Amino acid sequence: MSRGLVVILSDEHRWDAMSCAGHPFLRTPNLDALAEKGTRFARAYTPSPICVPARAAFATGRHVHETGHWDNSMPYTGTPESWGHVLQRAGVRCESIGKLHYRDPADPVGFDAEHIPMMVKDGVGMVFASIRREEERISPEGRMLGEHIGGGESDYTRYDAAIVERSAQWFADQAASGDDAPWCLYVGLVAPHFPLVCPEPFFSRLRGLDLPDPKLLPRDGYVRHPWVEKQNAFMDSEASFRDADERRDAVAAYWGLCEWLDHNIGRILDALDQSGLDADVIYASDHGDNAGARGLWGKSNMYDESVRVPLICTGPSFAAGAVCETPVSLLDLSQTIPAHFGLDWQGERPGRPLADIAAGDPEPEREILSQYHAAGAVSGAFMLVRGRWKLIDYIGFEPELFDLDADQGEQISVAEDHPEIVAHLRDRLAGHVDTVAVNAAAFRAQDALVAFHGGRDAALKLGARGATPAPSDP
Repeated sequence: MSRGLVVILSDEHRWDAMSCAGHPFLRTPNLDALAEKGTRFARAYTPSPICVPARAAFATGRHVHETGHWDNSMPYTGTPESWGHVLQRAGVRCESIGKLHYRDPADPVGFDAEHIPMMVKDGVGMVFASIRREEERISPEGRMLGEHIGGGESDYTRYDAAIVERSAQWFADQAASGDDAPWCLYVGLVAPHFPLVCPEPFFSRLRGLDLPDPKLLPRDGYVRHPWVEKQNAFMDSEASFRDADERRDAVAAYWGLCEWLDHNIGRILDALDQSGLDADVIYASDHGDNAGARGLWGKSNMYDESVRVPLICTGPSFAAGAVCETPVSLLDLSQTIPAHFGLDWQGERPGRPLADIAAGDPEPEREILSQYHAAGAVSGAFMLVRGRWKLIDYIGFEPELFDLDADQGEQISVAEDHPEIVAHLRDRLAGHVDTVAVNAAAFRAQDALVAFHGGRDAALKLGARGATPAPSDP
């Protein structure tokens, strides 16, 4: 029987929320075991810290400014081509279960079948959030994190449970078929994405701990960067907590959902083992979550909590128990999937197969680009990581520069102390993207989208106001 590939992508799982990554109190035995079987990429980044742009970039292997999927109202429809299309052309069976966050199940996105898919609401997504200019935008009513915060079940946790069950059935059916043709199964889990409602016993375990406060809280005197302050003001979750107890519940619920995610991954991997199928496994997330750091919740900025992701690969091409410190991104993962089946898809795409990166000499200076043009952003934000330095360049605002060797928590920007490094990194960034031109292109596309939907007043009424609804009958 041929060797298959299972790709598991979660939503909003920050890079350090695993005990194998050194988290001090989380229990993630299944992800830890996966890391022991394969290679963990310790410096992995998303191409954009928000769902639709990140997923479109991952599908196509191209940066956000190349695909034009700027925000959560511009879902992937099958163009440019995806790694799934590459597999289909080669005769590799390619199916999905769970969250995709594309436009419509009828779109030819590269899957032979899509099981219980989750798409953007009504095929249009959050059109109101495409209105980004500060003088024009209107914040949505209600709380982004959910009206109830704490223990219990939500539509998302029930959907994740259905995804797990459907994955187990898929493995059993594939094993029973006796078909030895190559196959790839993509599994899209939702946790730990808000709403911050966490099943038991995971919530109570975390709520019962003396959890540390998130770092750099404005209430303790931390001053957010002006771009971040304006972006967060669009949906200020910190200000919406009813009291300090609910805020503590939110912290516990996020960490508890990370353990719930690990539990679900364990169930999927157990079902794969029980099926007897011969398959390698890849795990990653589309972006991270601030989880209260700097008084921020959700994603949508270039700090590590938001822009770094977990990434683990198993199989003969990956050394067991290894940790690769070379910076990588989900665009490299895009190349890894075709490469698993001996297919070359790189061309002009920026990524490289992760097996090649892990097997080669360390590349600490490898440059990684991320960008954000979505909800709340009054202008584009761009990140370039190179070696010990991280530049965050905001259009119309002063940049931030972090020395990741000396300040792993990104607590103090040293941009004013090192103008020469800022200038050098801006030159390097310009080799990847014309930030001013891309910022203007994003606004033009969003203006055109709003006009297409009938103008600002009409656009404000379209799509989900917060988290995308799960399928009504998974």
